[in-house]
Amino acid sequence: MKAKGKLIGLILVLSLLPQWATAQYDPSFVNYWAMAPFYNPAATGQAPVLNFQGAYSMQMVGFENAPAVMYAYVDLPLFFISAKHGAGVGFTNDQIGLFKHQKFFLQYAYHQPLWGGRLSGGIHLSMLSETFDGGGLDLGESGDPAFPTAEANGAGFDMNFGIQYARKSWYAGFAMMHCTSPTITLGEEKVNEFKVSPSYYLTGGYNIRLKSPLYTIHTTAMLRSDAVGFRADMTGRIAYHGSKHELYGGVSYSPTNSVSFLFGGDFHGINLGYAYEMYTAGIGALNGSHEIIIGYKTELNLFKKGKNKHKSVRIL
Repeated sequence: MKAKGKLIGLILVLSLLPQWATAQYDPSFVNYWAMAPFYNPAATGQAPVLNFQGAYSMQMVGFENAPAVMYAYVDLPLFFISAKHGAGVGFTNDQIGLFKHQKFFLQYAYHQPLWGGRLSGGIHLSMLSETFDGGGLDLGESGDPAFPTAEANGAGFDMNFGIQYARKSWYAGFAMMHCTSPTITLGEEKVNEFKVSPSYYLTGGYNIRLKSPLYTIHTTAMLRSDAVGFRADMTGRIAYHGSKHELYGGVSYSPTNSVSFLFGGDFHGINLGYAYEMYTAGIGALNGSHEIIIGYKTELNLFKKGKNKHKSVRIL
C-alpha cells in the first residue's frame, strides 16, 4: 500500500509492525492453509461440500489501536454443462489504527481434470471500502488542512485471478492480487489518496502419509510479494483422523517475522482452530497475535434425493 498526501493515522501502529506488513495491503492469517480461496480464487468450490468459514485475528495485543481482522466466507461447487465450477462470496473488515479497510467480494472458479489431477482457474471481483477516522487525530494547534479532521471515506473496484493444480497428496498455485491497481481517494476534497499495488502469491502443500492410517503430516507454504515487501510462511501440522473427529497441532514459521503455534480439529462437520503468532522482530513475545477460525461443512448434492449429510473434509 502506497500513500500519497499526508495520511498519518497508521504511523504509531505501523512503526511497530514488521517491514512486510507496511508494504502489503492484504491481511495475513496463520491459518492461511485453511483459507485457500482467500489467497487464490482458483481454490473456490474445490471440495464437494457447502463450506462456511469465519476467522478473527487480534494482532499486537497490548498496544492501543492495534490491528484486528474479521473474515467471513462461503463457497460451494456447481455442476453444469458436464463440468465442475465453484462460486463463493465473502467479506473482510481490517481495522488498523484510524484506518478501516473493508472488502466485499465474489469469486468463480473452473475445475478441469488433467493428468490424473485437477487444473483450476479462478477470478475474484471485489469492492473496496476505505475509511479514515480523522476525528481520532489530535493535531494540537497545527491545524494542517492536509489532515482530515472528520471521517473520510473512499471506494474502489478490484480484481484478482489465480491458477492451481492439485493431485491427491499435493497442490501448487499462483495468484495475482489487485490486478487493477486501484487508487482510492478519501474525502470530498480529494487531497488524500492511496494506491493498492499488485501482489503475487505462490502457494503449495504436500501430505505425508505415515504407517498408521490414523495420522498424516500436512506441510504447506505460501510466498507473497508486492515488489516492495516479501513474506514467506512455512507450516507443518500432524493430524489424527478418528472415526467421528479429527485433531491437529502444528507450528508455522515466517523468516524474520514470527513463529506461530496452532491447534484445532473437526467435530461433526464443525471446524474449530486457534493460533498464536509470536513476533520475532522488535515486539515482545507476549504482544503477539491471537487468531480463531471456525467453519462448517455439509455435503452438497443437488442431483440426488435425500437430505444432505454432515461431512468433515480435510484441507491441505
